[in-house]
Amino acid sequence: MTTLAEEAYLARVLPGSPGGPLLLTLHGTGGDENQLAGLGRQLLPAATVVSPRGDVSEHGAARFFRRTGEGVYDMADLARATAKMARFAAAERDRTSASAVLGLGYSNGANVLALVLFAEPGLFDAVALMHPLIPFDPAISGSLAGKDILITAGRRDPICPPDQTGRLEARLRAAGANVSVVWHDGGHDLRPSEMEAARSHFKPFNQRGA
Repeated sequence: MTTLAEEAYLARVLPGSPGGPLLLTLHGTGGDENQLAGLGRQLLPAATVVSPRGDVSEHGAARFFRRTGEGVYDMADLARATAKMARFAAAERDRTSASAVLGLGYSNGANVLALVLFAEPGLFDAVALMHPLIPFDPAISGSLAGKDILITAGRRDPICPPDQTGRLEARLRAAGANVSVVWHDGGHDLRPSEMEAARSHFKPFNQRGA
């Protein structure tokens, strides 16, 4: 089912069990609302999966915020996108009466998901960030104590260098989050080991609403 969701995102919605968790899946540059929706359903069969399409076009490729070059973000638009995504996630949480709010993002989607987590620490119960790149130190509006965060990354990723992944991990740990990092020896591609890591990460929420 594809609908116009809150805040004018075009989104694919896969209904879940009553009282189950909500899983927001955010695609990478050039993806769309279908890129991660199926994976979300596999990871959390009882969840309502909501997969919005980025509202920014970069030469025809959908993104969630603008940039001026590889790893160079339009900070004003990033702030806009972060606030919009936070409102969207909160509206979907209220609409579905979710038992928990979870996030899964890849690349550009992981970036905006991470920024929402920093801006609204109480919004998500757990997130999986696949190949995120946050090339600055964002302010954290509160504590991330008790938040379960998975980061997956490639040791030869030319887009998200390993040192930036380490920097983000340290930032999250300093804010009190429970962080797990899973590496593979490739680049920016998604590997089966990352899917399995995400499955394990979200496993505690599979029993809710089942």
